[in-house]
Amino acid sequence: MKLYYYAHTGHKNGLDRLKKATALLKEFDKKGLDTLLLVNDFRASLVAREFGIADSVHIETIQDIDAIATHGDVVIIDSPEDDRGRLEKYCREFRHVFRFAQSEDDASRYGETVLDEPVVIDEIYFEEYEKEDRTVFFLSDSDADKTILSNADFFKDMDMELLLGHYFYVKYEDDLAKIFKKLHEAEEYIELICKSERIVTTSLQCVFEARVSGAKVVYILTKPLSVNIKKILSLLQVETLNGFDRHSYQQVVFPNTLDCHRNTQKAKKIVSNMMNIINL
Repeated sequence: MKLYYYAHTGHKNGLDRLKKATALLKEFDKKGLDTLLLVNDFRASLVAREFGIADSVHIETIQDIDAIATHGDVVIIDSPEDDRGRLEKYCREFRHVFRFAQSEDDASRYGETVLDEPVVIDEIYFEEYEKEDRTVFFLSDSDADKTILSNADFFKDMDMELLLGHYFYVKYEDDLAKIFKKLHEAEEYIELICKSERIVTTSLQCVFEARVSGAKVVYILTKPLSVNIKKILSLLQVETLNGFDRHSYQQVVFPNTLDCHRNTQKAKKIVSNMMNIINL
């Protein structure tokens, strides 16, 4: 039996799903399972190595999982793609199928286990780090619409440092250098999230990772949130802004944050629950 994990990523939706995947796969590996990451994007393969997963295989879409996985294997799927009926086949042929919920009302369709786990955090972020007194802004790994540039006034004279995304274009970086105090390469993600005093971001995955590492976090909303996510953000003491509102940001008072580990679930616990489901 082999466990395959398919994470859908790309220049339009970033790498948050990949970061969840690498966190879980490392825990499965510790328990001795034979695992393989499946990605639909070559860049994701390279980034996975930065997060501790050396090997991966490229497939075109969710419909190609059975070109790699075979009868008796376990499959984990984290993708918003239309499976065009393929999921039913997977549930019939594979030992077990896990699928991450893509919406608040997502439910099992063919007997697969739906994972309603919005917070999946790598163990590395739970370690203690000495913080540097700086504010780092991370949009996401992608900015195809040049959101940062179109909100340049928000960042003016804010003394922020920018953590670039893996999908940012070189010429775009030249424009961004005029706005921020300092630019950091995408490969510095883990170090900056773990060692920065304050993080401002539009990425939920970054919010969770930064908070458990002890940073003070401001989350800029760019889309509606589910009730569940709102509750989690409240428990984690995350400041939220409705869009790039400069005045609201200037009013933010970073609280003396409490230990939020009790309000989060490590990847290790999620993996243990999944292994119980498949009787391993």
